[in-house]
Amino acid sequence: MKIAYLGPAASFTHAAAAKAFPKEEMVAKSTIPDCIMAIEKEDVDVAVVPIENTIEGSVNITLDYLFHFSSVPVVAEIVLPIAQHLMVHPTHVATWKSVQKVMSHPQALAQCHTFLQAELYGVEREVTPSTAYAAKWVSNNPTELVAAIAPRMAASEYGLEIVKENAQDLELNQTRFFVLSRKPVSILLPKEEEKTSISVILPNNMPGALHKVLSTFAWRDIDLSKIESRPLKTSLGEYFFLIDVLSAGKETLVTNALDEITLLGGTANKLGTYYVHRLQTT
Repeated sequence: MKIAYLGPAASFTHAAAAKAFPKEEMVAKSTIPDCIMAIEKEDVDVAVVPIENTIEGSVNITLDYLFHFSSVPVVAEIVLPIAQHLMVHPTHVATWKSVQKVMSHPQALAQCHTFLQAELYGVEREVTPSTAYAAKWVSNNPTELVAAIAPRMAASEYGLEIVKENAQDLELNQTRFFVLSRKPVSILLPKEEEKTSISVILPNNMPGALHKVLSTFAWRDIDLSKIESRPLKTSLGEYFFLIDVLSAGKETLVTNALDEITLLGGTANKLGTYYVHRLQTT
């Protein structure tokens, strides 16, 4: 079985994918859209993509691609602790505070905002496709006085030295990852709550439309764990909503709620029903 993940090797997505599928073939992709399109085109059997972080919130590119381009259901969620480390090439350990640039994924840079402001104020920050990409670049360019923010496994993978551990703003930092697959998958990790993810477009020109949509869940006693809006990319002021509900034992009630939203004039699609697998360490 082939598993697509946001690469290169030693990214956080790689760590999540490897924990979930330790015996399967890992296929690194350069971007999150590449991961999703790989499963869409059936080039791989499973795709693992980040969906939300404790500090920086939702990964918008994932949300948008799941809504606009993906027809593959969400079959599992993996929650991974995230520790961001500042690392340099071994030749620059003594001079790391004089680095000319810090490279990493935009989420990682944002998660380390306080540290970067305090310790490396004014240093250029360069966005890369993934944390592991940044670590690999630093490794391949030993003459450049550049640091990367990446996971510990990236330092080992690419021969870098960690000069600042746990640079993230919040100690209890976690990222949720969605597992996409056309077929059920077996993940030998402890299961927690069952959730269902839903996309909703509100009825047009209906006063209190959002209230009425949410009421379809409320009066059925279905708990929402998340609701978020994203631009519909049609015209200014039009949005779709992504809603996560706790659905254990309530599959029929969730289906009835979606039917009621349709009767109200909205559009509701189930992105998947799945269990949450929460990891304790990376």
